[in-house]
Amino acid sequence: MRESTRRRRATLRSWLRAVHRDVGYLAVGFTVIYAISGLAVNHVADWDPSFHQIQRTHRLPAPIAGSDEGVSTAVLRALDIDERPRELYRVNEQRLEIVLDTRTLHVNPVTGVVEEEGQEPRFFLRIANWLHLNRGKKAWTYLADAYAVFLLFLAISGLFMIPGRKGLFGRGAVLAGLGALVPVLYVVLSGGP
Repeated sequence: MRESTRRRRATLRSWLRAVHRDVGYLAVGFTVIYAISGLAVNHVADWDPSFHQIQRTHRLPAPIAGSDEGVSTAVLRALDIDERPRELYRVNEQRLEIVLDTRTLHVNPVTGVVEEEGQEPRFFLRIANWLHLNRGKKAWTYLADAYAVFLLFLAISGLFMIPGRKGLFGRGAVLAGLGALVPVLYVVLSGGP
């Protein structure tokens, strides 16, 4: 092989490594979000990855007098909840239901006991899942597409970074082939879509 060809390949390979490295750095944040969220939503049958369930008991001064709306206002103020009820209904003399967006308050106006049940968001996971499942819609679609292009570039450029027996025409080909074979075998052995 001529010296000029060898030098051109070395220059191309060093340029490819530099771009591969920088694109890899850009992809780190996306990769962490997608990886953690992917692990979380893969096990959605076992748990709710975006919310955790809450059950709390509050004891307010009793009795809580007034109309249903007045009791609701007093309870929400006492619990420092700045949210308008979606629904308010009286079950019986000892039970008033205050339905909020993500929780329900079961109020006993006679005893002042308030049973709170519902869900609260898991801060990081809820945001990561929202992004991963593309709930942000149009603008996030473009960013996710750019990330997918970054991943394609990283996968393809990685094939050409190492020369010789450890590269694409040696061990690299075997490992890349095995990596491609895993999803194909899974589809075939599982019966496919």
